Amino acid sequence: MCGIIGLLLADENKHVNQLLFDGLTVLQHRGQDAAGIVTSEHRRLHLRKNNGLVKDVFQAHHMSELRGHLGIGHCRYPTAGTSSAAEAQPLYTNYPHGICVAHNGNLTNTAELATMVREDIG
Repeated sequence: MCGIIGLLLADENKHVNQLLFDGLTVLQHRGQDAAGIVTSEHRRLHLRKNNGLVKDVFQAHHMSELRGHLGIGHCRYPTAGTSSAAEAQPLYTNYPHGICVAHNGNLTNTAELATMVREDIG
């Protein structure tokens, strides 16, 4: 069981960081092991995630770095894997162009999904 929030602001000059933080705080009961936020500003991703409660993972200096008008937030309750910060979400990869994703549950068809993504991206 996890909490996931995604937001896109119509005004590209506003920042979504505080809204994501507030949303994760409300969803904290869905997962108290780890929290993460990724935002996008001018096609650049800004990511912060770690073990702990939302209020402990995001300090003022972290929030100021999470700029952009769109983003994803995730709070984790581990049902599989470990309680390592490496398993905190959103997950990021820079191949082939950079992508972030957050999910709730176990992905049982990862090979099929990877093939679909490769075919769509080319």
